[in-house]
Amino acid sequence: MTKKKGLESIRNIGFVAHIDAGKTTTTERVLFYAGVSYKIGEVHDGTTVTDWMIQEKERGITITSAATHCRWKDYQVNIIDTPGHIDFTVEVERSLKVLDGAVVIFCAVGGVEPQSETVWHQADRYRVPKIAFINKLDRVGADFFAVLNEMTEKLHTPLACVQVPIYEDDAFVGIIDLVTDEAIYYEDDLGSKMARKAITDDLKEQFLKHKDKLLEKLAELDDEVMCKIVDGDNISSEYIVSKIRKYVINNKFVPVFCGSSLKNKGVQLLMDGICDYLPSPQDVGEVSGLDGNGNLETLEVSQTAAFCALCFKVFTDPFVGKLFYTRIYSGKIKASSTIFNATRSSKEKIVKILRMHANKQEIVEEAKAGDIVCFVGLKDTTTGDTLCEGKSSFTLEEIKFPEPVVSVAIEPRTQADQEKLILGLKKLEEEDPSFKAAYNRETGQNVISGMGQLHLEVMVDRLLRDFSVEARIGKPQVAYKETMVRKVEAVGKFVQQAGGRGQYGHVVFLMESIGKGKGIIFENKIKGGVIPKEFIASVKEGVMEASEGGILGGYPVVDVKATLIDGSYHDVDSSELSFKIAAELAFKEGLRKGKSVILEPIMSLEVITPNEYVSQVIGDLNTRRARISHVAERKTLRIVDAEIPLAEIFNYADALRNLTQGRASYTIEPSYYERVPEDLLVKILGY
Repeated sequence: MTKKKGLESIRNIGFVAHIDAGKTTTTERVLFYAGVSYKIGEVHDGTTVTDWMIQEKERGITITSAATHCRWKDYQVNIIDTPGHIDFTVEVERSLKVLDGAVVIFCAVGGVEPQSETVWHQADRYRVPKIAFINKLDRVGADFFAVLNEMTEKLHTPLACVQVPIYEDDAFVGIIDLVTDEAIYYEDDLGSKMARKAITDDLKEQFLKHKDKLLEKLAELDDEVMCKIVDGDNISSEYIVSKIRKYVINNKFVPVFCGSSLKNKGVQLLMDGICDYLPSPQDVGEVSGLDGNGNLETLEVSQTAAFCALCFKVFTDPFVGKLFYTRIYSGKIKASSTIFNATRSSKEKIVKILRMHANKQEIVEEAKAGDIVCFVGLKDTTTGDTLCEGKSSFTLEEIKFPEPVVSVAIEPRTQADQEKLILGLKKLEEEDPSFKAAYNRETGQNVISGMGQLHLEVMVDRLLRDFSVEARIGKPQVAYKETMVRKVEAVGKFVQQAGGRGQYGHVVFLMESIGKGKGIIFENKIKGGVIPKEFIASVKEGVMEASEGGILGGYPVVDVKATLIDGSYHDVDSSELSFKIAAELAFKEGLRKGKSVILEPIMSLEVITPNEYVSQVIGDLNTRRARISHVAERKTLRIVDAEIPLAEIFNYADALRNLTQGRASYTIEPSYYERVPEDLLVKILGY
C-alpha cells in the first residue's frame, strides 16, 4: 500500500449521536488504541480526556465539543467529540460546519433516538459524508438488525452493514467482516488482541446473506458492480472498499459498523473504516462562500493556495485568554503573522498557534490546509468569521444558529458582583451563539436565554465558578414571540416644536406577516425623493428597535415585513432621530391594526416507557396540551411521540419519574412556534 502524504492523509471527523450513545467512550478508546492515552478513561468515573470541564465530570455528559487528534497507521485523524443533549446542539452545528466526515453512533438498545435523527439531518444539511456505528451490542436487549431496519425506515438513506456481530451464548464475542470475509474474535478484555479467522460453517449462512445485501446495495448505485455480479466475476475486498469510499464521499451510501466501545470491541475496525471510507480535505475539493458582491463563489482546498480559514468556536481559557478554534481550508500560516478578518474588514495578529488535545495545548509554529487549530491573540474575531491573507472580500458560508427558547432573570447578589456579571455574560455570549443576555428596561432585570433548562443551569454554574459571580436566579420563563395576522397600512408621524428648530418625521408602512423563521424584513419602496436617502437608514433602525418589544407583552416581534411606501419631510426640522422615532410609532401602530398575537415554542417530545405505564403517560400528556402523533412498540417498551408547548413541560422529569417509578425517560427538542390559544393569553399577559 502506498504511503499517504499531504492532504490525502488527513481525516477531519466528528462523533455525533443522541445523548448516552457512547461518543465520548468511543473517543476514549480511539485515543488509547492510537497510543495517545496510556490508560482508558471512563465517563462514569469522570476520567475521560474530552469531558474535561468540571460541569461535564459532575453530570457525566458532554457539554462542549472537544477537539483532539491522533495518528492511525498512515493517517492524521483530527477528532471532535460533540455533545448529545439537545440543549447543546449549537456545538454539533458548528462542528459539522468544519468537518469533512462524521461517525454517527447509535445505541443497539435505544435505536434511532430523536437526537440521532437531528444530527443525521444536520450532517445532511452541511453535506457531510457519514458512516454509522451501532454501539453497545454487549447490553441486554441489544438488537443490531432491528436498529439497522429502523435506520432504513427513519433516515431515508441508502445503507448496508459492512460488519455483523457474532454472539455465543448471548455474549457478544466478535465481528464478521463482510468486506474481508473474516471472523474477528477478541482474546483479551482490553480489545488489543484480535484473532482473524476463516468464517466457520455455523456463521456461513449469516455471512452470505448480509454480504449479498451489501453487494446488492452497491449494485443499485453502480452499474459496474452490477455487471460483475451478473457475470459471476470475483469481487475483491479492495474493489469493494474503493466503491464504498466513492459513494460515501458522494453522500450516496452509508456503511454500518458494529461493536461495543465500553467492552473494547470494534473500535480499531471503526478507525480503519474512518480512514478507508471518509473523505480527506483533498476529496472535498472546494468549499462555498460569497464574494464582495454577495455572489456565490468557490474556494479550492489546497496547501499551496492563499490562506483562508473559518473561526468556528471561541472559548475563554482562564490562563491563555481567548482561544479561537479555526479550520484552515487553504494555504499555510505561521505564528506572529498578520491576517485579515474578511467578515469584519479588520486586521488581526496571530500571537500563537495551538494544536488542542481537549483542554491541553501544544504550541506549533505553522498550520496548513486541513488542520484544525486554535489561534491566540485575535481581538475582533468571533464565531463564523472568515480569516484570510491580504484584503480578500471572500467570506465562507455562515453558520446558522438556533434561537433560544427558555429565559430566566439573573441578579447579582451584591453591587460588587454587578460588573463581574456583565463581563461574564459578555464572554459567555461570545463563546455560545445560542446563549443571549439582555437587560429588560421595564423590570430592571438582566435576562439570560438559552436552549433549555440544562443549558441555562450550566451557564449559571460557569458564572459562579469561572467568573466568581454570586447571583440569584429566577424561575425559567418561556421565550414567547409576537407577530401579526393582517396586512395593514400604518402611519407614523413625529412632530415636535418647542421654539427654535423642531423635529419632523413622517412615514407610511405597508406591514404584513411573512413565512415562519424569516425574522423582520424592511424594504424601501420610496420613489421621487419623498423621503431623502440619508434618512432611510434611520427608518430601518427604528423598525428594528421597535421589533425588539411588541405591544402585547413586550416580547420580540418576528416574521413581519415592513415596506416603506410613503412619507414626508421638512427642509429644516427633519433629522435622523425624527425619522427613527416616526418609524417606531408606525411599526407599533401596524401591530395594533394588524391584530398582534403571541407565539409560543412547541417542542418535539419522545417518551420511552415500559408497557404497563403507557396509559398514565398518555393521560398526563393530554392534560399538558400535547398532541400525540405516534405510539410505537419495541419489545417491552412503548415509544410515545408528541408535540407539546414548552410552557407545559417545565419540571416534566419529576412528573414522569413519579408516574413510572423512575423507569421511563424522555427527550425534547425545539420544533416550531405556534399561536397561543386565546384562553391562555390572560394567564400569560396577566390581564
